[in-house]
Amino acid sequence: MRVALVANPTAHAGARADAADRAATRLRVAGVTTSIISGGSAEDTTMLLRAALEVGVDGVLVAGGDGTVNLALQQVAGTGIPLGIIPIGTGNDFATSLGLRSDDVEGAADAVIAGRTRDVDLARLTRADGSTTLFGTVLAAGFDARVNDRANRMRWPRGSSRYTIAILVEFLTLRGVPFTLDLEHADGSAQRLQRDLVLAAVGNGRSYGGGIPICPDADLEDGLLEVTVVYPAGRRRLLRLLPRLYRGQHTTVPEVSTFQVRGIRLDSPDASAYADGDPVGMLPLRVDVVPGALRVFGA
Repeated sequence: MRVALVANPTAHAGARADAADRAATRLRVAGVTTSIISGGSAEDTTMLLRAALEVGVDGVLVAGGDGTVNLALQQVAGTGIPLGIIPIGTGNDFATSLGLRSDDVEGAADAVIAGRTRDVDLARLTRADGSTTLFGTVLAAGFDARVNDRANRMRWPRGSSRYTIAILVEFLTLRGVPFTLDLEHADGSAQRLQRDLVLAAVGNGRSYGGGIPICPDADLEDGLLEVTVVYPAGRRRLLRLLPRLYRGQHTTVPEVSTFQVRGIRLDSPDASAYADGDPVGMLPLRVDVVPGALRVFGA
């Protein structure tokens, strides 16, 4: 068995930089031929992974967070080559959706050695120019995307406190913005929703931001996406909603609606979107479920 192990040495600020070496040692002891791939940039790593796939591998194992996993799934989706994950990033939301435990290096390696696999869904987003990309967790537009935009522009402070400050600053100017959502439901019916929204999230997986269950009923194997929208309700009311959000109990309040869809088109003026924690472009965007697109190692 031959495995390409994609390592992100900067995952979780480098605190788990030895994870790839530990996994490689465990795999090699079990007789698995393992090559470690670690480029100086995302583009370099993608090029190296493509070369490994062209030469021929029986599996890919990623040591990193959602961003590194996203890089790998672009290359292996639809190939039948299984993807394994050593969750050592900050968020690890896709790994969590698969039932994997953060920092479980040995467990991830053992899943590859055992050869247990299953097929899960992905989501494909299509931009206005026709370009596409896949994601595994959640696409967010509205308040959450503006927080990410602001945090990415900040040079100080570093770490998670940067996002805390960005949330506080954005909350001071929190408001609904006009959205148009064209929903394609599971039964084939269509619905247009034109409302001011605080945010719109499209989930293939349940959570984003390191475990916030914004789409708590999303299922990676049901061939559907879950859409969660939050309507304007005033800052005080939305602040009281936050504890319910972190417990995944927000879908029953009047300010929140959810939908199960096969596809959706989102539009809002001057609005950007993030998927798997990274910027993916400006609205309008279309998102479609791709059932069984990715084979993964695990129970």
